[in-house]
Amino acid sequence: MRAFSPPDWSAAREELRAALALASWPDGLVADAELALHELYVNAWRHAGCQAPTVVVILLTTRTLRVSVADDCPDLPEPRISADPYAVSGRGLHLVRALTHRFGADPAKNGKRVWFELDAAA
Repeated sequence: MRAFSPPDWSAAREELRAALALASWPDGLVADAELALHELYVNAWRHAGCQAPTVVVILLTTRTLRVSVADDCPDLPEPRISADPYAVSGRGLHLVRALTHRFGADPAKNGKRVWFELDAAA
């Protein structure tokens, strides 16, 4: 059996880090943003079968970050409700919701776009 690993997300991570460094965001928020991005990226690969999710990192203002991850699957994500507290998967969207200020998913012409927004302290 051939093992498949998720696509390399280092370019997206570096783009995110660079944008937040230019805006002087604190390390803790950068780490939160990285983890939320990683969850959305892996979800696009794992659940939508996308080998190259499209990532867009935008600073709406110097204090508000918006990150979106697009794939070609039209099914919008739904957080899982797991009765098994020891399950090894199914918590990604809950984690994104906990780490960010706003989170959602929108249908797109060829699939969907899942996004989050994170605000820096004033």
